[in-house]
Amino acid sequence: MDRNFLLAIVLSLAVLLGWDLMVAGPQREQLREAREAAAEAQITEQDREIAGLSGMEAEEETITVDQAIAQSPGRIAIRTPSLEGSINLEGGRIDDLKLTQYREELDPTSPTIRLLSPRETEHGHYAQNGWVADGDVGENALWTAPANAQLTPSTPVTLTRRQGDLVFEKTISVDDRYMFEIEQTVRNQGNEAEAITPYALVVQRGIPDDLKNFMILHEGPVGVIGDRLYERKYNKLKKNKNKNVDASGEGGWVGITNKNWLAAAVPPQSEEMTASLANVGTEAAPIFRASYALPTRTLPAGETMSLTSHVFGGAKDVDVLMSYEAKPEDGGLGVYDFDKAVDWGNLFFLTRPIFYTLNFFGDLIGNFGIAILILTLVIKAFLFPLANKGYESMSKMKKLQPEIKKLQERYPDDKQKLQQEMMGLYKKEKLNPLAGCLPILLQMPIFYALYKTLFVTIELRHQPFLYIQDLSAQDPTTIFNLFGLLPYDPTALPVIGAFLGIGVLPLLMGIAMWFQTKLNPPPTDPVQGQIFAMLPFVFVFIFAPFAAGLVLYWFWNTALSIFQQWFIMKKNGVDVDWGERLPFMKKKTPAPGE
Repeated sequence: MDRNFLLAIVLSLAVLLGWDLMVAGPQREQLREAREAAAEAQITEQDREIAGLSGMEAEEETITVDQAIAQSPGRIAIRTPSLEGSINLEGGRIDDLKLTQYREELDPTSPTIRLLSPRETEHGHYAQNGWVADGDVGENALWTAPANAQLTPSTPVTLTRRQGDLVFEKTISVDDRYMFEIEQTVRNQGNEAEAITPYALVVQRGIPDDLKNFMILHEGPVGVIGDRLYERKYNKLKKNKNKNVDASGEGGWVGITNKNWLAAAVPPQSEEMTASLANVGTEAAPIFRASYALPTRTLPAGETMSLTSHVFGGAKDVDVLMSYEAKPEDGGLGVYDFDKAVDWGNLFFLTRPIFYTLNFFGDLIGNFGIAILILTLVIKAFLFPLANKGYESMSKMKKLQPEIKKLQERYPDDKQKLQQEMMGLYKKEKLNPLAGCLPILLQMPIFYALYKTLFVTIELRHQPFLYIQDLSAQDPTTIFNLFGLLPYDPTALPVIGAFLGIGVLPLLMGIAMWFQTKLNPPPTDPVQGQIFAMLPFVFVFIFAPFAAGLVLYWFWNTALSIFQQWFIMKKNGVDVDWGERLPFMKKKTPAPGE
């Protein structure tokens, strides 16, 4: 098996796997979810009642957020530079929260991101802290608050309620980002000791409408329990309750995450917690819950007990998560492994350094498009020695082409003898034909890690570069409407629309890849040559739906590789005649007498 054949196999597999992972797979999943959604519409009234939360009625499933807020017995407004919403006095839960610095679309007039919503709504999503006393979790208990109270970074609020001989107080404060601090106090005014258990939970009712179910991204219940990360995707818990997580450990957090957003409950980091990630509804009407309970306390008569915990509700900005992860003496809360809310994946040893480098240059320069160009240079510099060996091998292969051609002419019908003679020639010249695959093989894990980094982090969301307004989305232009000159969107066509979003960047990338193939030694097998000739065009279609930031990286990386390969070839005495490789650059042969 020679170098070109191996390279053809690698690239072909990359194309097939990439297409299935990024395009075909999500499309299959969307069709499957559509079928399941139709089936869910047929669930019985009994199913709905079983799926309810402590007496939630089935007809409440259609209630809107505005209706739920209006029907609440009372609410405390939340106003911070990053958050807007309210606390529900029923249950004392945080169930109305918008992220004021993020919008659903690029349009500055589009709605802000809603993270939390009342439990009675179709996708009720909320966080709640409390005590279990005498078997009652206080889920529907009514709290009282001072008149006109409002929660801001400078004005905490205190809620109170009574349950038998126990008086509960909950003082809630919030910083200027996304973290709520909840100091809970309970007084025993009875004559006997009481057993009380602190708990917290985050609930998501149903699967979010915008879920894409990408294989490389975790969305659903998540938590760090002790020193271990647990993840359960929505669909996995929906279909199989045996996949529920029940674990215990000291420190950590539990929550529910979507691509860019997180709601999490954070216990005191020095306490042992028993945590659960579960579907507490049915398969037809799932209710996802991430919860923890701390050890039961005994509160003597006449005594008071306090506990401070936290709730996070906001964007998964890595810098923000890391600031909460920092130790208290460094200004943080010491939340263990809080940045693991971002799905770094199994290649975390690549995705993390790539992100930190990209984020550093993005913050330094103020433009993430330029940061991607610089990151590419850094990666090229890091791989320079190994890539050089690969390009040197390819250069030597090019110098041997006349000898190889003679062997092909000598053994036109004896493939086995031809391979033996070629291997003997490689051995004589001390050449490893597989070394030329190094540049491609080295790029594959880095490319995947970069793809994952750009996909799972929020930092590139709605970040502009040149004509592109969002580097985390695909190139907005397409050749099939003359890059916007014709008034229609070809990507909206059913079935084939996904193939038609070929913008400027994918085209430039395809051209660069085609140029690079012209620098490589021609394959000995005509079939391999045809495969290599087709690959740049195939990759144009494969890369078209990818994030523009990723296509920008691959185009720039390929362009740099062309210059690097050209330089190595010249250094090794290989004449690079562009006219020989590119027909349109061939010089016209002068006619006789000219």
